[in-house]
Amino acid sequence: MTTLPRPTTTLTADDARRIVLRAQGLLGAPDRRAGVRGVLRHLGAIQLDTISVLARSHELVPYARLGAVGRRTVEAAYWTDTHAFEYWSHAACLLPIEEWPHFAFRRRAYRDRPHWHHELPDGAYDQVIKQLRAEGPLTATELGGAKKTNDWWDWSGTKIAVERALMYGEVVCVERRGWKRVYDLAERAVPAALLHDELDDAECLRRLVRLAGEALGVGTRADIADYHRLRAEQVESVIADSGLVPVEVEGWAKPAWADPAALAAPPRGRHRTTLLSPFDSLVWERARTERIFGFTHRLEAYVPKPKRVHGYFAMPVLAGGRLVGRVDPARQGRTLVAKQVTLDGPKAVPAVARALAEAASWVDCTDVRVERADPPELREPLTRELAGLLG
Repeated sequence: MTTLPRPTTTLTADDARRIVLRAQGLLGAPDRRAGVRGVLRHLGAIQLDTISVLARSHELVPYARLGAVGRRTVEAAYWTDTHAFEYWSHAACLLPIEEWPHFAFRRRAYRDRPHWHHELPDGAYDQVIKQLRAEGPLTATELGGAKKTNDWWDWSGTKIAVERALMYGEVVCVERRGWKRVYDLAERAVPAALLHDELDDAECLRRLVRLAGEALGVGTRADIADYHRLRAEQVESVIADSGLVPVEVEGWAKPAWADPAALAAPPRGRHRTTLLSPFDSLVWERARTERIFGFTHRLEAYVPKPKRVHGYFAMPVLAGGRLVGRVDPARQGRTLVAKQVTLDGPKAVPAVARALAEAASWVDCTDVRVERADPPELREPLTRELAGLLG
């Protein structure tokens, strides 16, 4: 194990929480000039997911930081001029295109991988590359079919081949069309200056550890590893040379590391009041969310309905730098339906109402209906507060 310097900085739990909020772009004035692209660069990774309730998660993340940015603007910011690329990071994520070289370690690991869930049919890989070169960009369906049957896991040989090519870095996703990936050759889509795998594993890992530390503000080794899903030993091998500095955080049981820039000035500014995607990088790791906010959150979309506590897609509500409740939303025409709202006491009512009203406006709803509240006696005050905001 590497010998590391002793921490010289001690942070209170509140210090750490504010540093995290600022690092995540949720404390202080938003950089509207940089817009959605600035949010992507700042966070370093924005998780993708198939679930769409109010909007898809990659739309909700910039919305939480910038407010009611147009949804078409969000999509254009990611895909125009290949500003972003999709790859495996925390999960399937959008990543800034300038970070392409730093995922060389992962592309190499995929190329060297001995076992896969799907067998690649003979000739399928070369055929996909040939067809993309001649006809691309194309979806898997346009390449010859995404599935052999209606079962979601039963990929066709074409789909297996093009996804393997994406993992190897020979193919990239250049846009989403009806949530289907549109593939093209990396040599056409990635700027020539970035299209290389020349960086060794250590340089790639140093960069990703540093980026994770900057995006988190302060975090444990496990937090930093989780951001881009690195292994503990990978983080351990480079963290001393990453530029992050060791700190102690009161109440945290394990050592922590911080971005030195985050320690240079105390976090100040306006707190954002907003609904958060469950896949937002502020809350995507449950143990960290509990440690920082004292807030236990679990995505229940994959939990059997009778066992759900907070709802299918419960979205945490951020206000005043705290997580003050959660909302399980749906849409019926131009009504945003809060199927279930959980509030952290009466003081949370105005903030939750503001978050709901702003979200309704963003998705072009003119009304909000609260079906259930916990505690139940707060449903009526919440409904009254919403009526005042919606006019």
